[in-house]
Amino acid sequence: MHPILFRVPLPVWTVPLLWVFLIAAGIAFAGAIGLFLGKNKPGAAAAGIAGVALAALASQFKGQTYTLGPLPIYSYGVMLGLSLVVGWYLTLGLAERDGLPKETMANCYVVTALAAVLGSRVLYILTNLDEFDSLGAMFDIRRGGLVAYGGFLGGFLGSYLFLRSHRIPLLPWADVAVPSLASGLMITRVGCYLFGCDFGRPLGETAPAWLKKLGTFPHWPEGTLDHGSGSPAWVQHVKERGLDPTADASLAVHPTQIYESLVGAGLLVLLLLARRRQKFRGEIFLLFTFSYGVCRYLLELLRDDAERGSIPPSLPEHVLLPAGLVVFAVGYTIGFSHVIHHNVARKVTQALSFVPALALYLVLKPETFGASETLQYSTSQVVALTTGLAASIAFAVYYKAALDHPEQAMALNLPVSPAADDTRQADADEGDDEPGDDEDEDDEPGQKRRAPARAGDKPSRTRRGSAKDEGRATARERGAAAEAPDTTGEA
Repeated sequence: MHPILFRVPLPVWTVPLLWVFLIAAGIAFAGAIGLFLGKNKPGAAAAGIAGVALAALASQFKGQTYTLGPLPIYSYGVMLGLSLVVGWYLTLGLAERDGLPKETMANCYVVTALAAVLGSRVLYILTNLDEFDSLGAMFDIRRGGLVAYGGFLGGFLGSYLFLRSHRIPLLPWADVAVPSLASGLMITRVGCYLFGCDFGRPLGETAPAWLKKLGTFPHWPEGTLDHGSGSPAWVQHVKERGLDPTADASLAVHPTQIYESLVGAGLLVLLLLARRRQKFRGEIFLLFTFSYGVCRYLLELLRDDAERGSIPPSLPEHVLLPAGLVVFAVGYTIGFSHVIHHNVARKVTQALSFVPALALYLVLKPETFGASETLQYSTSQVVALTTGLAASIAFAVYYKAALDHPEQAMALNLPVSPAADDTRQADADEGDDEPGDDEDEDDEPGQKRRAPARAGDKPSRTRRGSAKDEGRATARERGAAAEAPDTTGEA
């Protein structure tokens, strides 16, 4: 395994952390002033908050220094960066294809990515508080220490807040963003494997040789990292499983990092195929939430690293673990099974969804009462169950509405820009003008516009011609009367 890919040669230089944070705070305040003068109040507020946060952090590092030297480039950090780049092109390509505003979506991706990294780190810290002896250690993510579900929840919250400020619905964005989460799992779990974290339970004696080789993590040479003396699997096996401290490698374990990387690849294919028959906005997001929940719950059954955290209550494993599979089976039954239109086939799959829970119960059931080991759900299992069931309920509601109103279900409902509003109003004004409404070219300025013709009226030239004919007839009648002889007998 290669926890460090290479080191960047840098001169040895001791830096006071207090001044580093103060300078960064000053830059943030200067940016806030510039944004405020540029009438960008939201940006100015964000920069001001960042400046205050940096100034507050500066006080925490008073008297501390950081020695800058050859910079190690960790394999996990490289894979994390690569996943963000791949996710950028994947997400924006799908967003443009769906008709979402590209520039706004690009900004949303940056906000979502930052919120995801922050959320994944926060959840890791909360579940491993005893691992950190200083505030600075909490910000060092180059060695790993991120929880996938924390990134999922953090990115969701960041996206929601950003899109709400732009009056853009969340679900269309969520549909184009979750494929990048699947590709992120595929890539970052390779980084976990290279670092040696997130490993699984020891393999049995009958496991194939190639799998044992794949699941063996080495004892690193002293000084490879600033902390620890070996891969996380090697260290834990020495402490908890009686491994000889002079052993060159850990026990052979399930390479759960590779398993989850393959899950990410499979989910990516599933989501891209599901887009072809999408019925409503949010369907791809809900499908990912449920599918990853099921896969992550099952993977946690094989995980053995001590950094996962746990949540009460404690129950016998033959009760607790199958109960989670029952929850997913119920979720499938009320939600995702309805995409199968054939009634008999749908009922068969609904019944089969409960079989894994029954099988796991029979496998774990102890021979005697009370002999079963008690367990607690890991943090990720609790999040998987909660989000998976919620996704199933939401899918049932949205899918039914989509069948009743298919066009409305796929509408983007984007806000109308002012320019589009002006264009629409101009088109409406032009549509109101009818032929014959324009004034004659010889009308003098200030002359009143003629009243529009009423239904049934003859053209104006016809009316003028009729008046002239009537005038001529009247004149002829008067002339004829003047030339006629006097027949009355009067003198």
